[in-house]
Amino acid sequence: MMLPTDSSAKGEVVYVVPIEETVEKGLYAFLKRAVETAEHENADAIIFEIHTPGGAVDAAADIGKLLTSTDIKTVAFINTQALSAGAYISLNMDEIYMVKGGTMGAAAIIDQQGNTAGKKAESYWFAEMKNAAKHADRDPIYALAMADESVDLPEYGAEKGKLLTLTSEQALEVKYAEGIVNNFDELLVQLGYSEAEIRPLEESFAEKIARFITNPFVYSILLTIGSLGLVMELYSPGFGVPGFMGLSALLLFFYGHLVAGLTGFESLILFIIGLGLILLEFFISGGIAGILGFVAVISSLFLASDNVIHMGISLLIAITASIVLSILLIKVFGKRMRLFQKIMLTDSTNTESGYISNKSRLELIGLEGYTLTVMRPSGTILIEDERIDAVSEGAFIGKGAKIRVVRAEGARIIVREISNLDKKEI
Repeated sequence: MMLPTDSSAKGEVVYVVPIEETVEKGLYAFLKRAVETAEHENADAIIFEIHTPGGAVDAAADIGKLLTSTDIKTVAFINTQALSAGAYISLNMDEIYMVKGGTMGAAAIIDQQGNTAGKKAESYWFAEMKNAAKHADRDPIYALAMADESVDLPEYGAEKGKLLTLTSEQALEVKYAEGIVNNFDELLVQLGYSEAEIRPLEESFAEKIARFITNPFVYSILLTIGSLGLVMELYSPGFGVPGFMGLSALLLFFYGHLVAGLTGFESLILFIIGLGLILLEFFISGGIAGILGFVAVISSLFLASDNVIHMGISLLIAITASIVLSILLIKVFGKRMRLFQKIMLTDSTNTESGYISNKSRLELIGLEGYTLTVMRPSGTILIEDERIDAVSEGAFIGKGAKIRVVRAEGARIIVREISNLDKKEI
C-alpha cells in the first residue's frame, strides 16, 4: 500500500505497526518496542494492522496490558481477520476498523494438544475477554460469546455450541467496530490523519527470528534436535556433525528468547556452566560433576522460558523423542546407513577382533624358579633371570623357596611350592 510521507501543518505523527501470523511472546517484544518508540516520539496515534489466526493466551494477555497502559491513541485495523488472541488484542484498543469481508472472534482457549483448556483457564479467559470489551465501553456479551460456546446468540450465527465470529457488518452493528473501510488510505481519512506523517514500523530480522523460535512448537523441535544431537555425540569419536547440530539448536533456543526479551544472559551462562560440568565428568570419576551439570542445563532452560508448563511439556517431548530416535537410529539403521557408520563409533575391542586386555603368559606354565620375596599370597619370583609378580594358590611361601608355575590367567601368574607339590604326588 502507498503511505503518505509528507508532514501536516499540525505536525501529527502516526505509527503503523503490523500484527501478523501467530501471536507469541516474540510478538510482544516487538510491540513493546513499537509502543515505546511511539511514546518517545510523542506520536498522536498507533495504527495496528491486524491479520492473525490467534496464538498464545499468555502472550495476548501481556499485549493487552501493554496497549491499555499507553496514553497514545491505539487503533486496530483488522485486515482481514482477528481471530482468537487477535480478537482479544483488538478489543484492548481504543478504536476498531475493519475492511469489508473482515472477521473477528472465535476466541476459545485450548491447550498445546488442541483440546479445550481446564475450567480455571477458561474462567480466566472469559474474564479477560469481558474486560477487554469494557475497555472501550463495548457490550461484553459478544466478547464472551467469542470465547464461550454456551452463550446463545443465534441471530449472529452463534447458537449454543458455536463460538461467535463477527463479520465487519455485524461488528459495526453491535458497536464492535467504529467503521468499515476499503483500504488504508480510506482509514486515514476516517481517522482524520490523511495529512499526518505516517511512520511504518517493521520487525527487524532478529525479531522475526525470535518470533519464530519462541513459538512453543518450534522450540520443542529445537530442544529435541539439541538433546538428540548431544546423545548421538556420545557414540561419535571427537566432536562431529551430531554435536554441532545439537549445540546449534540449543544456542538458537537461547538466542530467540534473548532477542524476545524473555530472558537475560544469566540463563545462557548457566547453560554453558552446566555443559562444562557434563564434559568434566568424562575426565573425573564420581558422577557429582555430571549430576550438577545436568541440573544446571535443565535449570537454564526453565530460566529462559517464561512458561514453566510449556517448558516442562517441551522437555518431556524432547527427552522422549531423543531416546526413541537414538534407539531407532543406532540399533535399527546404524549398521545399514553409511552416514552413521562415518559419524558414529561402532567398533569394539573384543578378542575376536584380535584385541586382548593383557598379555597372556601361558608359556610359563610348568617352569620352575625361586621366590625373591615372601608370598602372602602375592610376591615376586625369579624364573630364568626374569623377575615376575605372582601369587600362590593361597598358602604361605617363604623367601628363597623353590616354586613351579601351575596356571597363567592373563597377567596373573599362579605358583605352588615344589616341596608341597612333591608331597601330593607321592
